[in-house]
Amino acid sequence: MPTPATPVDPAFGSAFVVGEALIDIVVDGDSTVEHPGGSPLNVAYGLSRLGVSTTLRAEIGQDPRGRALEEHLAAGGVVLDPASRSADRTSTAVATIQPDRHAEYEFDLSWAPGPIVPPAGVALVHTGSIASVLRPGSDDVLRLFIASQESVLLSFDPNVRPGVTPARDEVLAAVDALAAVAHVVKMSDEDAAWLHPDLSLGAVVDRYLAAGAALVAITRGADGALVATSDDRLSLASLPVEVVDTIGAGDAFMSGLLFALLSRGLAGVVQSGALSRPDLEAVAATALASARVTVSRAGANPPTPSELARLAR
Repeated sequence: MPTPATPVDPAFGSAFVVGEALIDIVVDGDSTVEHPGGSPLNVAYGLSRLGVSTTLRAEIGQDPRGRALEEHLAAGGVVLDPASRSADRTSTAVATIQPDRHAEYEFDLSWAPGPIVPPAGVALVHTGSIASVLRPGSDDVLRLFIASQESVLLSFDPNVRPGVTPARDEVLAAVDALAAVAHVVKMSDEDAAWLHPDLSLGAVVDRYLAAGAALVAITRGADGALVATSDDRLSLASLPVEVVDTIGAGDAFMSGLLFALLSRGLAGVVQSGALSRPDLEAVAATALASARVTVSRAGANPPTPSELARLAR
């Protein structure tokens, strides 16, 4: 069982995560194993495991895989929004582990949540990946962000999946619409290269800061991460780690980053665009430590509080 988390100070608020919850069917050579997955589910689980009171709005079926997802979320302390139990069947993603240990995905899913209503009193709303670009649900997500932009910290990770939404121009338009109202925008270097093939990573950062984001982070796998505000820009290296697989690594970075912002009481600071360099360094270090734990073991298995504290010191 996971180490019980010390709850984040309730005064710093709770989190509401919106997006896909699915079963990852991981094919690694002759082995096939099923894990709970989906980028938003992973972020919600990672936040809750670190002590942030977290609710997930997803779509799952009332089938064995859906029950497996519910059990996984309950074990991590995530509250499943009751409206999530609305799908005909639970979505799946076949993740095939390649010789260099990264995963390639094939998806079978749908996303049509309808109106999305966050719980009262949340301090953070996060979305990303397929839920942010796959219609009709992506339109519902955008409406939620527009309605919430003045009241809560908004976080967005495009986590693009060309195998599901291959039309780059349409994906970029959806990403830009959400990024225009989000306070935190995070993506991988692979996301950046696909969305903006003619731009350097630095230029991608500039683009999203200019669009209105207060904090932009680009992960670079084993090369660490680039994090920036309008006042500061840091290039941080990753510490060495033996990689088992990269499933959930970006999501663990995201949940670690958001946990650090909430636990330090920085949600309002980020919204106002006043994050200091020491705070930027601290939250980025926590995010990198969270990802490091996750790649060191199979599946999307984010850190416990004790693991994160040990690495983030």
